[in-house]
Amino acid sequence: MDQLSNQTAHLFRKWQLQICDGIAILLDNDLHYMTICWAAQRSGLYYTPISTLFQNREINYILDNSDAKLLITKQTILDRIQLQLPAQLKVITLDPGRYAHWQTEIKGLSTDPVADEVEGSEMVYSSGTTGKPKGVRFDLAMSPPGAVTELTKKRIQLHQVDDTVRYLSTAPLYHSAPLRYNLMVSRLGGTSTIMEKFSAEDALRLIQEEKITHSQWVPTMFVRLLALPEAIRHSYETSSLRFAIHAAAPCPIHIKEKMINWWGPILYEYYSGTEANGSTAINSAEWLAHKGSVGKPIHGELRILDDEGSIVPVGQVGVVYFANGTDFNYFKDPEKTTKAKNRYGWSTLGDMGYVDTDGYLYLKDRKSFMIISGGVNIYPQEIEDVLLSHGQVMDAAVFGIPNAEYGEEVKAVVQPAHQNYQPCTLEQELIAYCRENLSHLKCPKSISFMTDLPRHPNGKLYKAELKAPYWENHTSNIL
Repeated sequence: MDQLSNQTAHLFRKWQLQICDGIAILLDNDLHYMTICWAAQRSGLYYTPISTLFQNREINYILDNSDAKLLITKQTILDRIQLQLPAQLKVITLDPGRYAHWQTEIKGLSTDPVADEVEGSEMVYSSGTTGKPKGVRFDLAMSPPGAVTELTKKRIQLHQVDDTVRYLSTAPLYHSAPLRYNLMVSRLGGTSTIMEKFSAEDALRLIQEEKITHSQWVPTMFVRLLALPEAIRHSYETSSLRFAIHAAAPCPIHIKEKMINWWGPILYEYYSGTEANGSTAINSAEWLAHKGSVGKPIHGELRILDDEGSIVPVGQVGVVYFANGTDFNYFKDPEKTTKAKNRYGWSTLGDMGYVDTDGYLYLKDRKSFMIISGGVNIYPQEIEDVLLSHGQVMDAAVFGIPNAEYGEEVKAVVQPAHQNYQPCTLEQELIAYCRENLSHLKCPKSISFMTDLPRHPNGKLYKAELKAPYWENHTSNIL
């Protein structure tokens, strides 16, 4: 990988790519994904991973917005998506096709580092669950190879990352967390096992076969692991695991309890974002004493603010901000950058939450997902957690739909755990179950069913896609 990434860095220079230029990567979890990233990282480039689930319009938006001068992809991906690329964009593919072939182009180039080698940076676009994706860009420090951010140093220490690590990467590499963690493992001489596509049983098999010590998950993966028959779950040896790291979406309490009971106190949760503006972390022992929390700050300082920008008392819900973390900008979007920060420079990802008396953060939901019914604030995550605790539910989404009297009412869409269900009967059963566990005001007035919810592999749910049909002839400030 070192030699190939050096050769690719020389190719970038041959093609007139200079420090601070941008490239885009449209690949599935290929063997050489990390090689390409390292070539850009050591060349001082910005490299933008693009989801292979995106379509023509979405991909071309990111290519244009990111100012990418080169796209690295596969001919098979271009053919599958039927992508129409700008004529001026340089393209190189990892497989033979209509464009320059990567392995042919780097053949014979030097395996030594380029003369002007400096650290580059990933420029990841947010998953766009509430609008167009936003490119998160950090200023390059022009650091020599080997320099890392303060947050990376903290994660190395927190998760005990060194050359003995055997890391299982379960998610697509075009997301920030798996990309950054694999880069971190590579830096320290560890071993990465990267799944081409997540499968619950395959993940258990790989933990056993590769003697995995560290792994990273999203809560939906835990749900699928726990849905495996007990005989299958316990047929694999998982004692090598020391760190099961999870983030990206809130994990229901009952799901995390079951995972700790199964794997032991090795679950390590963190809260952060692509923006890396701040971060919290919590281990299993802390979590068992503060169930539902995402931890205390390890990067930046927590601030919980009301709509007027004032700090709220302990235990009161407000918007989660971080002070004195990492500064960031949304590339070519000063308006969104300004909206993410207050007059003191504190920044937010738009999440709601509160802190307890011990300083632990508890998330409620995205502010944009909050339902206001009859003047009462309702947080969908709480209702989703209750639905997910029902044995007939595999996945759930809760959001607000128009109501003439109350403004909004609670709507749920559920992915049933089993195929042989009666919609009317299950709907009544789930509504009754919610009313047994929640204030009736919070309970869904109706429930629809889908085979699969529109959830990205990073665990993020595209609620806007579910909400849109209900609001087509209405206006809403939360859509």
